[in-house]
Amino acid sequence: MADTRFHVAGIGNAIVDVLVHADDTLLNQLGLTKGVMTLIDQATADSIYDQLPPGVECSGGSAANTIVGLASLGAKTAYVGKVKNDQLGQVFRHDIRSAGIAFDTASAEDGNSTARCFVLVTPDAQRTMLTYLGACVELTPDDVDEAVIAASAVTYLEGYLYDPPAAKRAFLAASSAAHNAGRLVSLSLSDPFCVDRHRVDFADLVANHVDILFANEAELCSLYQTDDFDAAIRASRGHCKVAAITRGALGSVVVSGDDTIVVGADSVDQVVDTTGAGDLYAAGFLYGFTQGRDLATCALLGGIAAGEVISHFGARPERPLAELAAAKLGVPSL
Repeated sequence: MADTRFHVAGIGNAIVDVLVHADDTLLNQLGLTKGVMTLIDQATADSIYDQLPPGVECSGGSAANTIVGLASLGAKTAYVGKVKNDQLGQVFRHDIRSAGIAFDTASAEDGNSTARCFVLVTPDAQRTMLTYLGACVELTPDDVDEAVIAASAVTYLEGYLYDPPAAKRAFLAASSAAHNAGRLVSLSLSDPFCVDRHRVDFADLVANHVDILFANEAELCSLYQTDDFDAAIRASRGHCKVAAITRGALGSVVVSGDDTIVVGADSVDQVVDTTGAGDLYAAGFLYGFTQGRDLATCALLGGIAAGEVISHFGARPERPLAELAAAKLGVPSL
């Protein structure tokens, strides 16, 4: 096996997040359904942007959030994603590199502009997302640096990336490169609607290409077409080495072989914004996993990371997660 330069390499949609506080009146004015993610085109993105109040702009995307969380825990990380050589692309590249993450995917010189995601957070902490995918859908197998994948203990893939045909090929190229190097592959199902669109392909990925699966309860039930969570858990058993399923305030369930591990949610004084909760859970879990921790501790770390990110506005940790996890687990360092 090659030397491990990175604990985790993430592959996903490179998106600039535009985070704004909103109320139900604004959602109604824009004709939006609270709590869902809607894909939009560039013209709609430009129109929506003009109607929004001031917000915070930063590098985003599901896998990127996870990789930033891993870096905050002290992991060595890399990221693969496509931006255009424009202002937002430069914002994305500078922002993610400033977190200590290796990001060397070449920028597109023409075509669609850099992707952006409007995240409207209402006072009840629900987030409504409108996503213009732009340049990020142009990721191809040629953008997957096999040397980086071979040097990473785990390659983490986000389900949101799976829509474009070239991205599907990039998924499989990354998976093959990882397994050929004796590494592991992890997948986040990302969203129930994403699972609905790609159920057959996702089922094949989980059964034949994925070692560590992340999903929430709704996504897992969608994958196995059942309303019964226990039935979905039974169906997942044996399809991959580890399945980590989040259940919001109920914590998470980890399935591995014949073992089922139930871990409660981390305590949070106030839930402010649920954006990125699943992404940061994956970050904490994968950090523990790549450090050789037992699965219960991995789930605890996932809960700690998720708890931090939902306690404030935005999908990135505000407090160094390594310090928070060390304090909560009662150990001087991880």
